[in-house]
Amino acid sequence: MEKIKFVLEGTGQSEEFFVLEETKIGGISYILVTDSEQGDAECMILKDTNLDEDEDRLFEIVDDDGELEAVLKVFEQLLEEVDIEI
Repeated sequence: MEKIKFVLEGTGQSEEFFVLEETKIGGISYILVTDSEQGDAECMILKDTNLDEDEDRLFEIVDDDGELEAVLKVFEQLLEEVDIEI
């Protein structure tokens, strides 16, 4: 499982997450990340909001309920053996 580091804008603090899966829907990249590599863990769906492919990727938490449910369904299909609850 890939481990990535995020630097929080404004504070410069960093957090590390494990990437469970990545997909692209309607030209937007989404990643499903978790805070633990094993067992029950918190997960988030993040979307890449940077449209310039030459720049660093800029992720934001998906908080729109409709978008979250749609992307969650795609991740559930990609990860058949993983149970995701929101």
